[in-house]
Amino acid sequence: MASLLATACGAGGGGSGPQTTITVAAVGNPQMEDLQKLVPEFQKAHSDIQVKIVILPENQLRQQVTQDVATHSGRFDLSMIGTYEVPLWAKNGWIQNLGSYVQKTSSYQADDLVPGVAKALSYNGSLYAVPFYAESSFLMYRKDFLQAAGVTLSTTPTWDEVAAAARKVNNPSKGLAGICLRGLPGWGEQLAPLDTIVNTFGGRWFDEQWNAQLTSPKFKEAVNFYVNLIKTAGEPGAANSGFGECLNAYNGGKVAMWYDATVGASNFTGDAAANSGYALAPARLKPYSGWLWAWSLGMPTTSTKKDAAWTFASWATSQDYIKLVGTKLGWNHVPPGTRTSTYQLSEYQKVAGSFAQLTLDSITHADVNHPTVDPVPYTGIQYVDIPEFQNLGDQVSQQFAAAIAGTTSVDTALQQAQQLADAVGKNYRK
Repeated sequence: MASLLATACGAGGGGSGPQTTITVAAVGNPQMEDLQKLVPEFQKAHSDIQVKIVILPENQLRQQVTQDVATHSGRFDLSMIGTYEVPLWAKNGWIQNLGSYVQKTSSYQADDLVPGVAKALSYNGSLYAVPFYAESSFLMYRKDFLQAAGVTLSTTPTWDEVAAAARKVNNPSKGLAGICLRGLPGWGEQLAPLDTIVNTFGGRWFDEQWNAQLTSPKFKEAVNFYVNLIKTAGEPGAANSGFGECLNAYNGGKVAMWYDATVGASNFTGDAAANSGYALAPARLKPYSGWLWAWSLGMPTTSTKKDAAWTFASWATSQDYIKLVGTKLGWNHVPPGTRTSTYQLSEYQKVAGSFAQLTLDSITHADVNHPTVDPVPYTGIQYVDIPEFQNLGDQVSQQFAAAIAGTTSVDTALQQAQQLADAVGKNYRK
């Protein structure tokens, strides 16, 4: 996906005063495309602010935004970041403390933010980013496909139950895969679902002394399970499948189940929207294994247009924006997971009722401070919240993608991954 540049220039308002141009880095997904469409609505009330939105694929966004803040280049006035970056970048002084901005904007109603999401985007008790949408992970499945294969699922399935169902419904001769699971390399792509499986299988990246644990029996069991499930019932070309590819496959009726971000349910169309069922993230040893993530707007400290940037960020993450999306684009387009009030809107409940409460429950139960069965020295469910994880996760995921593609064995991939993780762990051992 090539980068897209969306510019809104004085759409409405027609003010003659000087204009401030802000540049926003955003991730390429349907929610951001909706934001792009609605920027002219912002301009009607703020004709003195010009907004440039640079939309990038997830892996490219991470690279470019990280480079921007780390080198203090000042390219972006707002950047779409998540729960991984916020505490690390706040500690480094790379992003602005938004506490004073929130405080002086009474209409923002920060107390309406979902508590667990607000906490994950805070550092030392202050918000450092505001959530555009938030998600956990859960299982999505086509009720019609499963019924045709004589398969039923509980609302709290185990991974063994899901694997058996996927293999039973899998029918390559008819172009139907049992399940879609991300194989595309990237710590925020493939490792997001895989790490939740590692956690619930009893694995962990590091023990309490920061010794790498990627060749431990539980970690090995989880990766073998993931790779084998993809090979026996997964989508074709899985090593190149990320969120977008799985969404397209699910909407296209090419996969019967999909374990991924809860926000996926907001993007279903046609038969997928009409015939989908939902269940909590599958578990084994640890219940409530879903991840926690919030794509959020953070303000680099290098921005020289902070007031204008906050004006846009507060608008794009407000109660009014949620209602604007619903009335202009449809209530199924509403960004989920950020505000408690969203789940009290009758219009939203009508279109999202089948997954709205499950999304909120999944977010509520996600515990970034206790992600694993055994104790760990780090926070984070689908990531390890240390600066090195961005590179470490990307490198490890390359090894696992090779195993998914069949160009290396799981054992070899894990041995390579263990060496990479151990080199990082040494930095933290006392």
